[in-house]
Amino acid sequence: MTTSSSERGVSLGMPELPAPGYADDVRARLERDAREIIARYPDSRSALLPLLHLVQAEEGHVTRTGMRFCADVLDLTTAEVTAVATFYSMYRRKPSGDYQVGVCTNTLCAVMGGDAIFEALQEHLGVGNGETTDDGKVTLEHIECNAACDFAPVVMVNWEFFDNQTVETAKRLVDDLREGVRVEPTRGAPLCTFKETARILAGFPDERDGAVEATGSAGPASLVGLRLARGEAAPARVVHPREGGPHDEPHDGAVHEPSPTEHLSSHDAPQKTSASDPAHPAGPTAEEGE
Repeated sequence: MTTSSSERGVSLGMPELPAPGYADDVRARLERDAREIIARYPDSRSALLPLLHLVQAEEGHVTRTGMRFCADVLDLTTAEVTAVATFYSMYRRKPSGDYQVGVCTNTLCAVMGGDAIFEALQEHLGVGNGETTDDGKVTLEHIECNAACDFAPVVMVNWEFFDNQTVETAKRLVDDLREGVRVEPTRGAPLCTFKETARILAGFPDERDGAVEATGSAGPASLVGLRLARGEAAPARVVHPREGGPHDEPHDGAVHEPSPTEHLSSHDAPQKTSASDPAHPAGPTAEEGE
C-alpha cells in the first residue's frame, strides 16, 4: 500500500513562475549599458560579473528579474546566472540598505577590537548579521579580511575604508549615516550610496566632481616596508625591544639611520633561540630510531 505526498505531510507546491521582466523603458536603458559592458570582452560570458553589478545598481540587490535579464543578454540559462550570483558575497540576494557597513572580524581586526565593534553595532542598531535597519539606511555584516591589517580594526562602508575604529567611533559613524550627515572615508573616494557603488563596480566612470582625483593609494603604515626595501631612511621614532614603550630619540635635525640593533617594532627584533642562546644550545638532532 502506498501513501500520497499529502498523506505523508509533504507539500510539493507549484513550480516557481518565471521572473517578471523589467519595464520596457528600464530594459531599454539597461540593454544600452549591457552592450557597452559586453563589448569589452572577447567572450560575452565574461561580462556576467559586471552585468550582475549593473542590475544590482538598478534595484539595490540582485533580483530574479535581474538574473533573467543577464541570462537573456548573454544567452545563458538562469541556472548558470544564479550559480554565479549566489557564489559571490558582494551580490546581495535581498533588499539591503543604502550603506553596507562591514566590520572586519578576521584575526588581527578581531583581536584589535573588531569583535567588540561588531557586537556593539548589532546592539546599537538592533539588527543581526546581514540585516537592515528599519529606515533602510544601514545593512550590517561581518566581513572577511579587507587587506588593511595595518589599520586594524577596519570598518568598510560601501567598500570604502574607515580605519582604526573604536566602538564609539563606529557608533557615531552609523548614526551619521542614518541621519544623512556627510562622512569621509579615511582613504579613497568620497562615500556614495550602494547603488552608485554597484554601478561603478560594473565598470562605469564615477562622474562626481573630484571623486577620481580623491582616490588614494595605500596609507603610510602600508608603505613602511616598501620604503625600507628601497633603502629609504626610516623615521626617527624607534621602539627598543624589552625596554618599555616607544619614545622619540633626540636628534639634531639629521636623518636618523637605524643601526642593525634598532627596529621599527619589537615584533621584528631578534629573539633568543636555541641556536643563539649559549645557555640553551640546540645540540645535534638525533636520528630516528636512536
